[in-house]
Amino acid sequence: MQKNDRPIGVFDSGIGGLTVLKEIINELPREGTIYLGDTARVPYGIRSPETVTRYSFENTRFLFSKQIKMLVVACNTVSSVSLDAIRKSIDIPVVGVIEPGAKAAVAATRNKKVGVIGTSATIRSGAYTNAIKSLDPSVEVFSLPCPLFVPLVEEGWTEGPVVELTAERYLADMRAKGIDTLVLGCTHYPLLKAVLSKVMGEGVMLIDSAIETAREMRSILGGSSLIKSSSGAVVREFYVTDSPEKFLDVGERFLGRKIEFIEKIALGAEV
Repeated sequence: MQKNDRPIGVFDSGIGGLTVLKEIINELPREGTIYLGDTARVPYGIRSPETVTRYSFENTRFLFSKQIKMLVVACNTVSSVSLDAIRKSIDIPVVGVIEPGAKAAVAATRNKKVGVIGTSATIRSGAYTNAIKSLDPSVEVFSLPCPLFVPLVEEGWTEGPVVELTAERYLADMRAKGIDTLVLGCTHYPLLKAVLSKVMGEGVMLIDSAIETAREMRSILGGSSLIKSSSGAVVREFYVTDSPEKFLDVGERFLGRKIEFIEKIALGAEV
């Protein structure tokens, strides 16, 4: 297989990365994709940096063995902890979800006040703040963990009074800061865009890191002459480290399409 006709590898600690995969398919529909969800060891956010890096290398090795041409780290925790180490370990382009979101936020803000919401681990890492500040030190960054959003999304509660009240409670202080741009710093959060937009108001631009990551990928693939050249069958493979049934139930809702091929695999001694 020619290198540019090889698939793109995508991994996450679970199902959240499917929002990134969805945007990749929208942006690059002819490109094959192989998705790995490490569902047996989710969440990564509670692990030490050393453990996150070890898991990340196991995920990377599996996908690299599938002869991928690009690796997408569709996990904010891994992107904030292990991205540089992964890039040094393989000789293909590696894209995370933090840098594209930070670039889009800096480009979008008019009053230099940017909010970032995410899991506790991502916010604690300061990765988005560091990425935004490295691009424009004059931007004020206000970060806020919103841990209840993930279980709500996985239960399918993406709208309605409970979600709106939760968002109101979390985001009231963010509104008071006068931000004009809000980065959705968790791969689950794009499913809450309608509610988040309603709560924040029309004057606040939402930055979906999944969309920005897909755009960044197209740019990198084009610049490296790695855009798929043939018009043959498109690979869509999914691998998980725990129950495929549970992944299918929630995953098809995240992805917005049927998952035809899924297989359970083992990674490391703990799986």
